[in-house]
Amino acid sequence: MDKSLNELTINEFSGALGSGEPTPGGGAAAALESALGAALIMMVANHTIGKPKYAEFEELNKDVLAEAETIRGRLLEGVDKDAEAFGKVSAAYGMPRETDDEKSARTAAIATASVEAAEAPLAVMEDSAAALRLAGCMLGRSNANLKSDIYVAALSLQAGLKSASYNVDANLPAIERADADLAASMRERKAELINEADRLASEILEK
Repeated sequence: MDKSLNELTINEFSGALGSGEPTPGGGAAAALESALGAALIMMVANHTIGKPKYAEFEELNKDVLAEAETIRGRLLEGVDKDAEAFGKVSAAYGMPRETDDEKSARTAAIATASVEAAEAPLAVMEDSAAALRLAGCMLGRSNANLKSDIYVAALSLQAGLKSASYNVDANLPAIERADADLAASMRERKAELINEADRLASEILEK
């Protein structure tokens, strides 16, 4: 594919996702799902800023808009980062393993590539949680006509975060064999983010 995933149209991306190619896959889809959630937060802020009825929340919505835009940008970068990381893991697994030296080199390469492949979805999880916090502060402080869009944003961000967690899981075994402490730290942070996302989404949808 000549273009980066972020340069594809919706039709092209979904077609590539459904093809027999190794990428894009679930990790890229997770990042995109959360990017859409962040974009919805931006939309709500944009439809609130400048409206006299919500003047007291003007600065809040401007701050939310700026932060959500930054998060959306990182999440979109995460779409490509996931594909790049998967390519490195795949290349590492394809290394020769005939001799002991080759086996050692392959094992080390797999561990190194797996760290990057786990860090990419973990970053998606971090950004998704940050965007969920923004969504939570928007309820009651933004255009009431777009309340349902905050709900959709929350669900998209929760889904993207939890989906990304599976890509973290997929790489933990290889990391654990090389660095058990790092794997444990990633596993712990992943669990914290899932719990936070579930709590935040629940709080948002109950309002």
